[in-house]
Amino acid sequence: MKEIYTARNIQYDISPLIAERWSPRAFTGEKIKQEALLPILEAARLAPSNGNSQPWRFIYAHRETDEWDLLFELLVPSNQEWVKNASVLFLILSRRIDDQGRDTGNQSFDTGAAWGFMTLEASRRNTPLHGMAGFDYERAKAKFQLGDNYKVEAMAALGVCGNIENLSEKLRAREKPNSRKSIDEISIEAKQASQWLACDS
Repeated sequence: MKEIYTARNIQYDISPLIAERWSPRAFTGEKIKQEALLPILEAARLAPSNGNSQPWRFIYAHRETDEWDLLFELLVPSNQEWVKNASVLFLILSRRIDDQGRDTGNQSFDTGAAWGFMTLEASRRNTPLHGMAGFDYERAKAKFQLGDNYKVEAMAALGVCGNIENLSEKLRAREKPNSRKSIDEISIEAKQASQWLACDS
């Protein structure tokens, strides 16, 4: 995993689980059993949320099932090209109003936390997740008859890492951990924040 440490210029002692996580596209097409999927969803279930509202919702389908096509058809062609070899597809939603009738405004934030927990557990099990924004959001809402209480957040593909040679030449060039901004580019002490944010806008 030296490549990922170099690409992301990791300078501090953090958990390898975090440092070594990335989003590959080359999958084998191997099936993942339901009992192997459930611990990944368990990790998402335990994410922090505002007032324990737990607004995340995951619709999923295993490959080679009728349900798979329901989700696969939502993807743009460039994602279908590699997702066809994934094992499980997810549609990720957030719920606007919680069980107490509250709209905290934090639904997307909390759902992102659940997604993060999920990616770490998936990577730990050598079945990485790759999140996607390239799909038809409106069609997803219509297909699952989602009312105003649900926001479509993202899709994701879970799979077993495969041979990079099975990807197109264009995708092979992208099949590596990407770089990250430095700590100074994403954070600053409060006393300097106003000027920093003005320059960042």
